[in-house]
Amino acid sequence: MVLAGGAGSLGRRMAAAITSAGADVVVLTRRQRSDLGYRQVVWDGRTIGAWAHEIEDAIVVNLAGELVDRPPTTENIELLTRSRVEPTRALVQASQQVTQPPRLWLQMSTLAIYGDAGEEVITEEHPPADGPPQMAGVARAWEAAVAGANTQRLVLLRTGVVLDPGTPAFDRLRTLTRLGLGGRIASGRQWVSWIHVDDYLNAVRFIARHEDLSGVVHVTAPEPVRNVEMMQSLRRVFHRPWSPPTPPIAVHLGAALMRSDPALALTGRRCVPKRLEELGFPFTYRDFEAAITSLA
Repeated sequence: MVLAGGAGSLGRRMAAAITSAGADVVVLTRRQRSDLGYRQVVWDGRTIGAWAHEIEDAIVVNLAGELVDRPPTTENIELLTRSRVEPTRALVQASQQVTQPPRLWLQMSTLAIYGDAGEEVITEEHPPADGPPQMAGVARAWEAAVAGANTQRLVLLRTGVVLDPGTPAFDRLRTLTRLGLGGRIASGRQWVSWIHVDDYLNAVRFIARHEDLSGVVHVTAPEPVRNVEMMQSLRRVFHRPWSPPTPPIAVHLGAALMRSDPALALTGRRCVPKRLEELGFPFTYRDFEAAITSLA
């Protein structure tokens, strides 16, 4: 398995899971890392080089991209887009030149492609939204960049918030709750689509085994949670008392101080994993509070 962008937290988790299952892992990285215990091949994420032969007859997992948790400026939107599109295009070009194309291409994507979707239950058939630019806009460009990939099978992994200690999303939720800022955000009615890291890794293995599965797949727990319920669960798990709600203006001010994107907290989408459920994928964590408790 070749992991492009595999030096990040999710890539490291995936590499460990794959190695423990007996598979060989190659991480495409922009620089050698002494703390990464897997074979590494350096690439620039833009041009074809000696790394290209690594993807022959391999499972390619494209995770490359800068973290989205940053202010939604024009410069940041361009950075987020470029950091996803350029590596994807380089992989596509390499796939068109190798003798044996990748047997499976797992293209990371995000459920943020649906923007702020309100109450509608969203399955894989739902069309992407037009905005906001830092969410749906970046995601649409990311997915479009994989067009032309020479692979036996392509799967777009539209993924919810992966709950895993050490990742920005989980650590921020835990820190805010422990600081007494665990009240609902704005109305609290916005939906959060999430998945426990163990279910995420198991879903990747499940998808790899099901050779008839291609196209868009929602990698998210079957029971999305409203923000107000999410914050209640976090307070219970981390043993914190009731906290006052955070009004939208405070979210914008806090996001400015933390150099974050307020839309991450103020928008939501109610996505479900229809295709995984239809194939009988056995979710271990369907309940948000149970998932958080296992990770606390």
